[in-house]
Amino acid sequence: MSAEFRVIELQIPQELSGFRLDSALARMLPEHSRTRIKGWIEAGGVQIGRLPCKPRDVVSAGSRVQVRMSAEPVSAAVLPESIALTIVHEDRDLLVVDKPVGLVVHPGAGNPRHTLQNALLGWDPRLASLPRAGIIHRLDKDTSGLLMVARTPEAHTVLTRELMARSVSREYLAVCVGVMTSGGTIDQPIGRHRSDRLRMAVRSDGRPATTHYRVLERYRAHSYLSVRLTTGRTHQIRLHLAHLKYPIVGDPVYGGRFGRPRGASEELAQSLRAFGHQALHAARLAFDHPRSGKRVTVETPVPADFAGLLEVLRSDAREALRQSAASPAGRSRRV
Repeated sequence: MSAEFRVIELQIPQELSGFRLDSALARMLPEHSRTRIKGWIEAGGVQIGRLPCKPRDVVSAGSRVQVRMSAEPVSAAVLPESIALTIVHEDRDLLVVDKPVGLVVHPGAGNPRHTLQNALLGWDPRLASLPRAGIIHRLDKDTSGLLMVARTPEAHTVLTRELMARSVSREYLAVCVGVMTSGGTIDQPIGRHRSDRLRMAVRSDGRPATTHYRVLERYRAHSYLSVRLTTGRTHQIRLHLAHLKYPIVGDPVYGGRFGRPRGASEELAQSLRAFGHQALHAARLAFDHPRSGKRVTVETPVPADFAGLLEVLRSDAREALRQSAASPAGRSRRV
């Protein structure tokens, strides 16, 4: 195959049955622009059963789609930059990067430079030949943690397929407002908010979204959670937990409060105010290696400010227990 093209084969999942071909491919290949996908279709580069297709053709679940992908041109706007990266796994096929809070993943409106994509191009200019410098999935600006980056077209294709097939395991750590009694599963569809285009919303006509969570620790007025994604919709964890009335601490979009919980120490109140971003961290990533097929698991601890917040929450919870034990009601229970 010419270096200018690569061919991949996709299978339409049940959730995209009945969609237009261009819309289905845009969801299955989010690393490529809709304009580029439409161009491939109109140029005859997309076939179902060896038949050329049109963008408006309706697809069925299980159909196999062959896509002849022309090389992604490098945008002059995405320039290499010397930005420090924390790389926790590296081989000839891929990287796993530990993204810090505050770093945008790729350029967009309001963030034309100083992104992870700029940093990756500065780290290895050869990544310019891959869509978005090989970035396979995304994290919000103020979410820290692990991201996969392909280094070759072959690895990019395999890892993208894994993500679509939901064989990539992604686990997060989060602190939410409120004391949860137990873990569970949130199965609520997500779509764009009808009036605020910067937010997502639970909508009956949205895309299927499933989030699993379990309680690791409980505090006076907060909970520390492990969260696992089955799907990966925009703002999924933040929205789903807010939908349960347990928003993530420090989330200004979906209601996480920095306020002082009733009875909390001044130290905790100050720590919550000073934290300054959502308490969400992508801590664990597991996937099948694109070359060997062996399962790879990568983990990273929470950032220092996140760890500091946990310690203050634990200290405040211990103080609450001490106060409870010292109260007349607590003494009478011991008797």
